[in-house]
Amino acid sequence: MKVSFELAAEFRDGQGKGASRRLRHAGKVPAILYGGHVEPRAVALDHQKLMTLVDNEKFYSSIINLVVGDKKQAAIVKDLQMHPARNAIVHVDLQRVSENEKIRIHLPIHFKGEAASPGVKTQGGVVSHRIADVEVSCLPKDLPEFIELDLSQMSLNESKHLSDLPLPAGVTIPAISKSDAVVVSIHAPRAEEPEAVAAVAAAPADAAAAPAADAAKAGDAKAGDAKAAAAAPAKKEGGKK
Repeated sequence: MKVSFELAAEFRDGQGKGASRRLRHAGKVPAILYGGHVEPRAVALDHQKLMTLVDNEKFYSSIINLVVGDKKQAAIVKDLQMHPARNAIVHVDLQRVSENEKIRIHLPIHFKGEAASPGVKTQGGVVSHRIADVEVSCLPKDLPEFIELDLSQMSLNESKHLSDLPLPAGVTIPAISKSDAVVVSIHAPRAEEPEAVAAVAAAPADAAAAPAADAAKAGDAKAGDAKAAAAAPAKKEGGKK
């Protein structure tokens, strides 16, 4: 079993929000270790050490050794919760790993050969990535770091599905039994529709024309009032004659 990371941990007895808050103030991250036909156990991890790993893609797809005192426990990260407002880890879920039992873990998909593919290089297509990672099932000894998909032979309007992913021996994708989803495709770039552009261009002109029309109406009304005012005295003088 290949182990890529090692983390120091300590068992914790306190439960609840208050105990977790005190742990975080002390620079620790509350975590839960479960699986392996053993009761779940609450542990605490070092926050600073974890923060150096959270941006490493490999951290989420590798086996980790948890070191508690003089004992080690192989595990994988099942979930990691970040604080919604600041750069801090709130909680971690870890699953025990046994050499003889299959694990289910998400692996990143690495795409290669995009620029060299006929669909992009000669046909002017655009690559659309639909899935960035995939959950696989395998024994710990068969766990790869990632799945690599070659796009160098793809043409315009072609797609690659889950069933097209090259899997090492002993590795399967459980989701295929439900749906052979599209992983990546190459399609023609979407052209902007002329009618939509014309409508957008006409809108400001219409908006500018409305105030001008209102001003013209107002000017006509003022001119009419002025003519009426000038005619009124003339009629009055004509009556005197």
